[in-house]
Amino acid sequence: MSRTCGVRSVTGMTAPNRSALGLPWIALIGLALLAVPRVVLHDLDITREGTFVNSLLVFGPPLVWIAVAVLVRVPKPFLTLVVVGAVYGVFLALGHQLLWNASWDGNPPTLGGNLADLPPAAHAVVIRGFSVVSSLVTGTIVGAVSGLVAWGVSRLVRSPSRAS
Repeated sequence: MSRTCGVRSVTGMTAPNRSALGLPWIALIGLALLAVPRVVLHDLDITREGTFVNSLLVFGPPLVWIAVAVLVRVPKPFLTLVVVGAVYGVFLALGHQLLWNASWDGNPPTLGGNLADLPPAAHAVVIRGFSVVSSLVTGTIVGAVSGLVAWGVSRLVRSPSRAS
């Protein structure tokens, strides 16, 4: 806090329970959790790509993320939603790993070519490892795209209106 003429300034202070990202961590985690039902329903083969329900589960959570970032006026919407996306990536990776056997119906993918002769445990480690990395990257990219949109909308909403 800075002092000017003996009066305290609120410059640099954040609202109670808010992280530097403009929202409390519980809200960031809650936003990321909005995308988890799609992971579960997709891995259990309950929803199929191309259906209305699947589209709602795919696009709904990022649209909510964008709306929250804009309406709450988070100071750095891009960064905030990249973090939400990264947290979603962690949930995505966990969901895929927990539902691995159900998702693959007991017949998980295996390595081919020169790696086909590796022990089954090596197949599992490599393929599951790539699945985790892919999930983290996917979540972060979804967050980055959402953050870019939120940043653009925030700029439009906050820009002073031009009178004729």
